[in-house]
Amino acid sequence: MRGRVEKSGDTARAVTAARIRAIAAAAVALAAVACAGGSAYALRVPAAPRCAVFPKTNPWNRRVDRLPVARNSDMIIASIGTGTGLHADFGSGLWEGSPIGIPFDVVTRKTPRSRMSFEYDDESDHVGYPIPKRVHIEGGSDHHALLLDRSSCRLYELGGLERRGGRWHAWAGATWSLRSNRVRPAGWTSADAAGLPIFPGLARYDEARRGVIDHALRFTVERTRRAYLYPARHYASSLSDPSLPPMGLRVRLKASFDVRPFPRQARIVLVALKRYGMMVADNGSDWYISGAPSRGWSNDQLHTLGRVKGSDFEVVNTSRLAP
Repeated sequence: MRGRVEKSGDTARAVTAARIRAIAAAAVALAAVACAGGSAYALRVPAAPRCAVFPKTNPWNRRVDRLPVARNSDMIIASIGTGTGLHADFGSGLWEGSPIGIPFDVVTRKTPRSRMSFEYDDESDHVGYPIPKRVHIEGGSDHHALLLDRSSCRLYELGGLERRGGRWHAWAGATWSLRSNRVRPAGWTSADAAGLPIFPGLARYDEARRGVIDHALRFTVERTRRAYLYPARHYASSLSDPSLPPMGLRVRLKASFDVRPFPRQARIVLVALKRYGMMVADNGSDWYISGAPSRGWSNDQLHTLGRVKGSDFEVVNTSRLAP
């Protein structure tokens, strides 16, 4: 009798364990589906887990793979360059002594605030900026500094940051609540020429490590038009040629493009470009995609993006995304 009871107990424990494993597997599967669905709430910055990078209804976080192609798509793609390849303007290691990409810092309410002077004073936000002692500033000429306050879920961005006369100076400074879709006033710049936030358009290694980028990316083109499209708020050109892209223009990788031959990190970027596309955010080299530097990036894998040409993209009609 005792032996039969023990056997029954073992069976019950085995069944319970099997159920637990099944529930765990189902949870993992649901998480994978959620990530694949592109929810902006699925992938937060690890150092700021309370803060979504803008609401899921924000244009940066909206999928565009089912939106129509713009009527002037061929003309605009041709002006950017059909035969020019993509370039990942981010990676691991150093370039000319600086990390490759646009770095960012996660700060808190305890980070001391600094008052700024600005070149574009009337289009900048005059608030205290949480600049840490060892702030990471982008190399090259742009000197962007991106500051994410995890205490308040607020983003602060500065362009051309430098010390001048014992105090901080920048071209422009802007701040956004990460809980809001509010954009800057019409005609105002930001740390980016398009008046957009930079941080939500960066490819980050923590996303690639988890296997999905669930937002649009930021890219540059050499020549832009004197115009902007929502959610951009500012132009940086005197040219009126309709074949040139306005700031905020969104392109996506064509659905027919086969991403399977590409290595994992490049493939993750390309899938994001199919689903979410990328926005013109600044004047610069054609088809340069922005990202944050990390030792985890494989430069060899990212360099394979050069096999993707401008002709593999199409301009998206994003009028449905405007409020």
